[in-house]
Amino acid sequence: MLKPELLAPAGNMEKLKIAVHYGADAVYLGGQAFGLRNMADNFSVEEMKTALDFCHARGVKAYLTVNSFPHNEALPQLEEYLNEIAPLPFDAYIVADPGVIDAVRQISPECELHLSTQANTINWRSVRFWQQQGVRRINLAREMSLDNIQETVKKVPGMEFEAFVHGALCISYSGRCLISSMLTGRDANQGECTHPCRWSYHLVEETRPGEYFPVVEDENGTFIFNSRDLCLLEQIPALVTSGLHALKIEGRMKGINYVASVLRVYRQALDEYLENPERWKCRPEWLQELSKLSHRGYTTGFLFGQPRNVGQEYDSAYIRSHDFVGVVDEVQQDGTLLVSVRNRIKTGDIIEFIGPGMRSDNLILQNFSILSEHGAALPAEAANPNSRILLMVPFIVEAGDLLRREKVESGL
Repeated sequence: MLKPELLAPAGNMEKLKIAVHYGADAVYLGGQAFGLRNMADNFSVEEMKTALDFCHARGVKAYLTVNSFPHNEALPQLEEYLNEIAPLPFDAYIVADPGVIDAVRQISPECELHLSTQANTINWRSVRFWQQQGVRRINLAREMSLDNIQETVKKVPGMEFEAFVHGALCISYSGRCLISSMLTGRDANQGECTHPCRWSYHLVEETRPGEYFPVVEDENGTFIFNSRDLCLLEQIPALVTSGLHALKIEGRMKGINYVASVLRVYRQALDEYLENPERWKCRPEWLQELSKLSHRGYTTGFLFGQPRNVGQEYDSAYIRSHDFVGVVDEVQQDGTLLVSVRNRIKTGDIIEFIGPGMRSDNLILQNFSILSEHGAALPAEAANPNSRILLMVPFIVEAGDLLRREKVESGL
């Protein structure tokens, strides 16, 4: 049985390290241009070198996104950029535009090419065309059904395929959206999407300018456009047997809590299926873990045909049961943890520590110290974001593990 790669987003160096810690086989990241996520932190060329060394030393592959659609005036900058990154040993470039492919072929002819979902590949003839252009792997469009995926894999032997299995869904066809460009002047196809499909809207009747009519769905507003989030965890058996080479997680703009939580679920679920397919069942605790993340309700998207009304999220903006409060920076020799605080914590909070392999332990926060700028450890009752604390726990914790707390109302 083909073991598919678990491919994770890496919006910056911290997210990359978290992805590796939680079990990614490969990561995809962007430079500071031509990568469709210009508002992520992204990587400078020097940071790319560090990232590649970190990944390759741990047997993890790294792919670079060069999947924007540049206009004529951007082509000189594109060529300059490609020449600058040419010496870096990326395992592949993720591309979408034929002009970009042509430029890569001229500047880095040995580089492996993976075709982005932005290229809208939804049939096997398109796959054959891209295969003739030297593309090694194709990220199939989210609009493809499972039957279409299976047929396409069989029709084009020698090609590698990947599909998104978790994360946000765009309301536009395979991400080629014009709403952001129209409303804000920031072009999604140039990497500057402002996600206006996630905004709250009211209606205005044509002859009554200035009168806004709410279409109330809940107290958070009306979300006309936004889709549910994709979640294909329960479909892992079908995805693996379909012949996919990689299961891809969306989210270079998401935080490390998202990356860690999604990865640890899919890592364990995939490994257990590969180890014993006949006895595999989707565990309730896996779905419960995914429900703790900020999400918009889940859907299987187009995997089983047209999603119709089940793909639309009318209930609320986001659902989230837990707050991310910190990350373990270091486990010192005596077992003391050095923790970076991301959300305010205080004595008496019930803190959950999560790690790879669905490792999880709870602790009622009692004795801890805040580390001052001069290195002094000062006993404290509470710690604010951006502070660092020292504490001891009676269970195993590793650097890179995260801390979270069941969501509470403001007033901490």
